[in-house]
Amino acid sequence: MITPELLRQARIETVAQSLREDIGDGDITAMLIPADKQAQGRVITREPARLSGKDWVNEVFRQVDPGVHLEWMFNDGDDLQPNDIIFRMSGPARSLLTAERSALNWLQSLSGVATQCAAYASRVAHTKVRLLDTRKTLPGLRLAQKYAVSCGGCGNHRLGLWDAFLIKENHIAACGSIAAAVAEAHRIAPGKPVEVETENLEELKQALDAGADIIMLDEFSLADMEQAVKLVGGRARLEASGGINEQTLVPIAETGVDYISIGALTKDVKAIDLSMRLE
Repeated sequence: MITPELLRQARIETVAQSLREDIGDGDITAMLIPADKQAQGRVITREPARLSGKDWVNEVFRQVDPGVHLEWMFNDGDDLQPNDIIFRMSGPARSLLTAERSALNWLQSLSGVATQCAAYASRVAHTKVRLLDTRKTLPGLRLAQKYAVSCGGCGNHRLGLWDAFLIKENHIAACGSIAAAVAEAHRIAPGKPVEVETENLEELKQALDAGADIIMLDEFSLADMEQAVKLVGGRARLEASGGINEQTLVPIAETGVDYISIGALTKDVKAIDLSMRLE
């Protein structure tokens, strides 16, 4: 679970890194502008989008110059239309221009994730399924991207390797069996969710008998997914995974599985086209 404090600390650290890589030892182009020159501007979107990243933009400007004032017209999770003004800004012209690229990078990238998630979620809104992200995130940006996933109406899978078990083929082989792996997981960390990846109905039965909380159906056919839902009967939650795309999403959701995990929610994302204009 992403707590507010965990997210705040990650935001401070990653924004600082983004500013270091962009500004280095100083913005020499901004030095062309008189230090006392004040300016105001606005950021607009050129395309429809689901907004995410407001606090990252605030943090960019806070670290560059706390004297910059931002006025937001929208909040994270809001839907935007082309030419909407997302926020206005005022303050030293140097600061506005120095912070511009880093602020827009965060906002367009996280809004890209949220927009993609919103599009996927809308396609399965008529079912009970919950779409989940994966660990296929940009290195160093996992918490930010997983936050953006929630802005798009989807859910988070594990944050990492510490907060839940996901027992896969190689873990099973090393432990000797599904039953042995699940029993050891319960012994090591009682109370933490235990998920088992299965490749066929026989392995699903073994995971169910072993007491798995969640059973992943890895590249099951639609017919086998429907059979799995009937077989499990609510005794464990079922997650479909593996090669899921826009063509297969809805039929899988309609089988009755509880979750569908999709790496594309965070790894195959197009940034939203935003623009900052000084007035």
